Amino acid sequence: MSERLTVALQYVLPKRLLTQLAGKLAGLEGGRVTTAVIRWFIKRYGVDMAEAANPDPASYASFNAFFTRPLREGARPHAEADFVCPVDGAISQFGPIERDQIFQAKGHFYSTAALVGGDRSLAACFEDGDFATLYLSPRDYHRIHMPCAGRLTQMIYVPGELFSVNPATARGVPGLFARNERVVCVFEGEFGPFVMVLVGATIVGSMATVWHGVVNPPRRPDIEKRAYAEGEVVLEQGAEMGRFLLGSTVVMLFPRDVLRFSSEWVAARPVRMGEAMAQCKKVED
Repeated sequence: MSERLTVALQYVLPKRLLTQLAGKLAGLEGGRVTTAVIRWFIKRYGVDMAEAANPDPASYASFNAFFTRPLREGARPHAEADFVCPVDGAISQFGPIERDQIFQAKGHFYSTAALVGGDRSLAACFEDGDFATLYLSPRDYHRIHMPCAGRLTQMIYVPGELFSVNPATARGVPGLFARNERVVCVFEGEFGPFVMVLVGATIVGSMATVWHGVVNPPRRPDIEKRAYAEGEVVLEQGAEMGRFLLGSTVVMLFPRDVLRFSSEWVAARPVRMGEAMAQCKKVED
């Protein structure tokens, strides 16, 4: 199927209905049928079960349990870096934010304010800062971890579309990551504020955080904000902060002059949770 047709279909498919159906099916405990589906998925996408804490496909009661499987201890050692990669996946894009514009793909930008749900005062913290967009494919480990230690200050649920977030749609759907449903997690860390945005997509049954549990469903029509008191939620570097039930994308925002990305990072490069992502500029300087 051509890329143009793939993108065109995104505008006509009943994405919300498909996502609701996928979410229900993924949560079913179907015994041998569930195990057969899991085995097919492992073979189809080349999932490395040797990295899983439990490598036996038959041990997972539902597809969701398999999809959010934990890794075995030591499978992802953490680099000695100020900022580590929070997920397994691939680098969609990364680099400087141009005033308030984030690069999505050739010819496409979107604003930091749109990404965080229209909160311009929050967006202003990241003017001329840096961003990283990381794509999680079906074969990847789907838990999300902290790039550095942080104290949660607020969580914003932003309703939106459910376009696929694969590389083809990133190139073909304007403002993709600021149009899709998303959960904006705002932290304060040693190097200042930073944001981790969990972006929903077609077939993504739900998104969850370790402090709240499942954020969606239900899918609400309005933006919802939750504030957190100092010390209420504090997570160390590398700690799990959330997960996707079926895959998607994480977008991170950092203030100006805070970090310098690793020289090994290039767009489209595969990445693993815990590898060095960036060093603090102030420490280097």
